[in-house]
Amino acid sequence: MKDLTTSDIERQNVLNNRFAVDEMQRQLGIEGMLFEGEYRFTKKMIADFYGVDISTINRYLDSNGEELKHNGYLLCKGKTLREFKLQFDHLINETSKITQLGLFNFRAFLNMGMLLAESEKAKAVRSMILDVVIATINERTGGGTKYINRRDVNYLTAAITEENYRKNLTSAINQYVFGHPTYKYAQVTDLIYEAVFGEKAKEYRKILRLAPKDNVRQTLYAEVLLVISSFENGLAAYIEACFEENEGVPLSIDEVSELIDELSEHPMQKPYIHDARTKMASRDYSFRDAYHGNIADYLRAVTPEEFERFIGDQSVDFDRILAENKDVLKRLKQAEDE
Repeated sequence: MKDLTTSDIERQNVLNNRFAVDEMQRQLGIEGMLFEGEYRFTKKMIADFYGVDISTINRYLDSNGEELKHNGYLLCKGKTLREFKLQFDHLINETSKITQLGLFNFRAFLNMGMLLAESEKAKAVRSMILDVVIATINERTGGGTKYINRRDVNYLTAAITEENYRKNLTSAINQYVFGHPTYKYAQVTDLIYEAVFGEKAKEYRKILRLAPKDNVRQTLYAEVLLVISSFENGLAAYIEACFEENEGVPLSIDEVSELIDELSEHPMQKPYIHDARTKMASRDYSFRDAYHGNIADYLRAVTPEEFERFIGDQSVDFDRILAENKDVLKRLKQAEDE
């Protein structure tokens, strides 16, 4: 089980998921004081709920202040404080002479619960949070996250683009690379996968717990597919150029490997590879509970915008889109074959 007390990335993945946060607020039934459109909680209310002293809350504010502020903790001052006290002075038990008051919104309330290692109540809340996160994602994806990448509106275009450039590469491998017709395609594919996201197909399958019949490429995010497309198209051109330089002598797999290394180190490729690794490592960790150890340095929290893109209103039903456009896709396929 993930330990929310020790990982700021895991905490932020929870707090950036508004669907899980809304469900937690519903299940806990905590409202606080509604002020400027959000429910607010004082330090005393937080301390009482989690069964700790205010001094403990202050200690975490000192050590994790930036994180808590990012997630909704604020110091209420001036005119805002006066307006707040007019509404809730009878509830906050503070002296009328105070010039600032620390207030948590619900996200910051959960954030504190994920930090409080010494609180049994916070421990119970953390357990609930993990259950809610899993249930929420599964519910919004229809029961599984293997193909959550296909809920991205950009996926279909990226998949079609990659398939087209893949044909350029397979043609170049067939004509200009020495080796067994079946094995050399798999070998080059693994070399590209290692260059882009640090794993061979077999390693990737194991991490995502894919079945033998599952197609690896159908689980890749649009950004990763586009980087692979760039690689495949560039590599096809490199292979053909080297074949001509060799006066018609086919390239070995080792020579192709050197070309891939050269391509992966090209200054134009590096930003795209970095982006693809970051998105794969981070999204798989959050959505699929899959940890890519080879690219762990690229791990970061999934943004609120990404949650909207994959499980929110911006996400799409890929199977429905295919069904609605099957006639168009069939005609495109016929046109390619003619």
